[in-house]
Amino acid sequence: MLDYDALAVELRNLRERVSGVTSTVIAAVDGIPIISDSASTVDPSNVSALAAADLGIARQASEVLGLGALSQTVVFSSRGYMAVYAIGRRALLVVLGDKGLNLGRLLYEAQPAIERIESILTPGKISA
Repeated sequence: MLDYDALAVELRNLRERVSGVTSTVIAAVDGIPIISDSASTVDPSNVSALAAADLGIARQASEVLGLGALSQTVVFSSRGYMAVYAIGRRALLVVLGDKGLNLGRLLYEAQPAIERIESILTPGKISA
């Protein structure tokens, strides 16, 4: 059984530790949302679908170009950011941020969070 409470803690901690994070979503790679910590103006279903498409294209480009396994993509926009992180080959983490998003801090905090999230999502693994 999936521990939604543990996933919610990871999403909340990421938002609290990184300045500028406005919403977070964990989704399956097919774009189905698993859990979100998002603003009321954000539709987790839309975000999940867009992020899955983004990750799929970036993953294919990375493989075709021989760049190795994809770890993340970041969309830079005039009013904010969307960072999409691969969680293994079966899930993804989406982080939305405003113009004040601290990208350096996000890079620093995201990897350990992704490892913990992956262990929660993977049956038989013990989470850290």
